[in-house]
Amino acid sequence: MRHSSARPRSVPGTVLGLLLFLVSALAVPAPASAAGHRPGPAPAAAPAAVPASSSGSSSGSGSGSASADCGTDDAAKGRPAVASSTENAGTPAGAAVDGDPGTRWSSAFSDPQWLQVDLGAVRQVCRVSLDWEAAYGRSYRIEVSDDGASWRTLYSTGSGTGGTETVPLAGSGRYVRMTGLARGTNWGYSLWAFRVNTSDVPPVQGGGDLGPDVLVFDPSTPGIQATVDRIFHQQEADQFGSDRYALLFKPGTYTGLNVQLGFYTSVAGLGLRPDDTTVNGDVTVDAGWFNGNATQNFWRSAENLALNPVSGTDRWAVAQAAPFRRMHVKGGLDLSPAGYGWASGGYIADSRIDGTVGNYSQQQWYTRDSAIGGFTNGVWNQVFSGVQGAPAQSFPNPPYTTLDTTPVSREKPFLYLDGADYKVFVPARRSNARGVSWDGALQGESRPLSRFYVVKPGASAATVNAALAQGLDLLFTPGVYHLDRPIAINRPDTVVLGLGLATLVPDNGVTAVQVADVDGVRLAGLLVDAGPVRSDALVRVGPDGAKGGHAADPTTLQDVFVRVGGAGAGATTTGIVVNSNDVIVDHTWIWRADHGTGVGWDVNPADYGLVVRGADVLGTGLFVEHFKKYDVEWSGERGRTIFFQNEKAYDAPNQAAIQNGSTLGFAAYKVDDNVTAHEGWGLGSYCYFNVDPTIRMDHGFEAPTRAGVRFHDLLVVSLGGKGQYNHVIDGTGAATSGSSTTPSTVVAYP
Repeated sequence: MRHSSARPRSVPGTVLGLLLFLVSALAVPAPASAAGHRPGPAPAAAPAAVPASSSGSSSGSGSGSASADCGTDDAAKGRPAVASSTENAGTPAGAAVDGDPGTRWSSAFSDPQWLQVDLGAVRQVCRVSLDWEAAYGRSYRIEVSDDGASWRTLYSTGSGTGGTETVPLAGSGRYVRMTGLARGTNWGYSLWAFRVNTSDVPPVQGGGDLGPDVLVFDPSTPGIQATVDRIFHQQEADQFGSDRYALLFKPGTYTGLNVQLGFYTSVAGLGLRPDDTTVNGDVTVDAGWFNGNATQNFWRSAENLALNPVSGTDRWAVAQAAPFRRMHVKGGLDLSPAGYGWASGGYIADSRIDGTVGNYSQQQWYTRDSAIGGFTNGVWNQVFSGVQGAPAQSFPNPPYTTLDTTPVSREKPFLYLDGADYKVFVPARRSNARGVSWDGALQGESRPLSRFYVVKPGASAATVNAALAQGLDLLFTPGVYHLDRPIAINRPDTVVLGLGLATLVPDNGVTAVQVADVDGVRLAGLLVDAGPVRSDALVRVGPDGAKGGHAADPTTLQDVFVRVGGAGAGATTTGIVVNSNDVIVDHTWIWRADHGTGVGWDVNPADYGLVVRGADVLGTGLFVEHFKKYDVEWSGERGRTIFFQNEKAYDAPNQAAIQNGSTLGFAAYKVDDNVTAHEGWGLGSYCYFNVDPTIRMDHGFEAPTRAGVRFHDLLVVSLGGKGQYNHVIDGTGAATSGSSTTPSTVVAYP
């Protein structure tokens, strides 16, 4: 047992014990004049704290255990410390970080109170230890800050134990603060020691080369066709392989090319505008590898090119996770495979198609903020927002849902060349957008590559977080990255951009990407693959209870894809959680795998695809499939979704496995009962219960019935009669029946 040198020692031990008993029994705090006469210290061997994931609530990146490379040196020792108050002159803030086990900081007898230490520079904080005197914190937070003004919560608990509490963390900051919210005694807060451990890595340099799997061509490069053919033949059918490629074309004109794209291959121009890089030829996706069936043409992309198709029409026969962005096709564009086989896409944004877009066999499609020469055909759900030349509203026959503008949009950041220098252009936010963003003066900012840590395979999460803590943005080059801790994005307006479907895999049950409740983070071009140890969520935007407003500078997720299983067994509770307000989720495919390896009802478990708790969140192009419970659950106010595509989990073993209380099945899209305002346009859900075709769903969509909750153009489909829906939304809409794969529709609800 240790004794404070600041405490009077004239009271005999037996008398002090009696005083302690009386104070505890009567629960009467000592008067301020007796500030030095307080209970003695707790035994040093008190139990340690439990990580935030199981004690109290975890906020930010504080859940899980400290990493194996967490240091043991006390980074707080001897550093400047300040506090909200002190009990008396003998218990200053610095006494908690002076390394002397006989001195302590203690506060005034009120809530809240805080103690903070300045580490001198931004550090990677992996653990704190709080060695409490008898006066401890029952409820407190551990927070970090880069500037001492804007704070991020890494850990919070409402069940502190006193004694010595050791808290694993994952985050970075120069300042570390314990904020006490509720005392465990009638005294204040008192710490013998406040220790901080770090897992720093050497300073990270920005810029550099783009790595071996980014192939950069100019018009004089020899053998371009042979190179792109080699990569295509390697990737054409490699659906769950580990190779990733980005094919980048410098500004100029390329003649006679046919760039065929297989899995995990991206092609892009390096001009500031699409017309800076012209291909007299084609960028092609077809389905020969799958016998003319395009429903599995996933994970590829085309961006920022102008095409003069050889035949006058380019072919982009894709399924999910295959964006066509910032393209100029000087001709037509066919969305179906050559033999008009099945297709299940897809997404176009910020593109100009001079000719006609031929939908043909595409079940559903979303086109945003573009200009087209026309659009033919439709199957179930073809949606347009902000598209010049779009067909008129006519759902369900033909199945066109057309909005004149997109309420809020922000185009994806992209890499380009300014002379010989690589830069990333970050487009500005647009309101009520219509047409492409690249007519006229470009709105946005350019960031030099030197401002980015160019991440290459083999980089650790600690190094990535160190780069973020230094103020660098991130450019992930093609590859698969295994993470032992979350990538913690805490700085406003950070850009994280992936090339070639860069893939993040959390190995030990952590969340792969965590974004603080800050303005303007841009997360784009990443595939997050669940690891074998179950994560709570794979992507989390904002901590629980986030309150900040970000309408003027929203965080944006674009082409951020989530996969659970398929490439191997994986598990998560939720794919993406959005806690922050005003977030834009622009084109995502959140997929619990129905084929591949590591697939089965209990092999790749995942309950929810997308959970939205923030207010004023906008989804433009949500593809969410096969989750065990709600594919989308929305509890934030004033949410909006433009286009939603869903399939319920194929592999449900029986009706009981998906029963939701008295309701048959979990809806694909659930708006919580307490929500007063929500709106959606062009939403479809399909079922294909191939394990038990007798399964029935009460409805595909579930929402409270009130004037502020509105839906436009909904449909449900039974694919080949494998399961059925009783209604479309709540108790409205006709049941599906038979095996004819005929949609049941609702044009307006309520």
